[in-house]
Amino acid sequence: MLADLIALTKPRIISLLLLTTIAPMFLTDQGLPSAALVGWVALAGYLMAGGANAVNMWFDRDIDVQMARTKTRPVPSGRVPPLAALLFGVTLGAVAFALFWTFVNPLTAWLALAGFLFYTLVYTIWLKRSTPQNIVIGGAAGAFPPLVGWAAMANRIDLAAIYLFAIIFYWTPPHFWALALIKRGDYARAGIPMLPVVRGEHHTKIQMLGYTMLLIPLTLLPTLSGHQGIVYSIAALALGGRLLWYCVRLLREPEVTPTAWRMYKYSLLYLALLFVAMGVDRAIPFGHRAPAPTKLELTRAEHH
Repeated sequence: MLADLIALTKPRIISLLLLTTIAPMFLTDQGLPSAALVGWVALAGYLMAGGANAVNMWFDRDIDVQMARTKTRPVPSGRVPPLAALLFGVTLGAVAFALFWTFVNPLTAWLALAGFLFYTLVYTIWLKRSTPQNIVIGGAAGAFPPLVGWAAMANRIDLAAIYLFAIIFYWTPPHFWALALIKRGDYARAGIPMLPVVRGEHHTKIQMLGYTMLLIPLTLLPTLSGHQGIVYSIAALALGGRLLWYCVRLLREPEVTPTAWRMYKYSLLYLALLFVAMGVDRAIPFGHRAPAPTKLELTRAEHH
């Protein structure tokens, strides 16, 4: 039962979410975060994302049972009752909100809850089964972690944090559509209008190329605004160039080949290395210029 409850949280997916949450904590103008703050953000972040994933598995149990990739999950396989999965997910979200509010700050708690609600209500319940643009709009849920990490340190949202949000938002479609190309048959059987099912493989590959071409300039905004330096920009261009190479190669291939799977795996590595490069760049004492005054302060609340 414990193994099934952990599986409901999708720990492999959360590992990347935690990286994109914690890395921005080292990028603000507030200095280095304390070990205790990083620990509370990591714990509460895991619980919030895990709770959202559990609710997602509860709602998607009818389609998960039809797909080879998901039919062995705890709920569709019958190992965990649907109501138990729902209660487990909501409880994790509530505990995470309380931890963020008590040990971090209220702004971080509300941002984390917004990500939870966007993923469960907007993406899972509304968009996923209704439009091929599901992953484009719903992908915003996965872009909340940098805002959470930034707010945990700065107790505000700056424009630099919005850049990180935008990077993940535009990274999500080519990343997920690479997997959707491979699992097109599963999505078709389950009646999910993923782009490869509705518009075909070639159109999906063109869209992946388009989003990647938008993503690469976006990754340079932190450097152009002065928040990152030359080392990061070199890493961003190198990593983005490889992702673009995969898109072009995929488009030139007439069918779905192993290239799609390699691109999917690389896209995970791409995002992880991009955020690591941000932290490394900030630690290097050269190649930076003074950032422009671009603070976008949403709100302030008492820091606990």
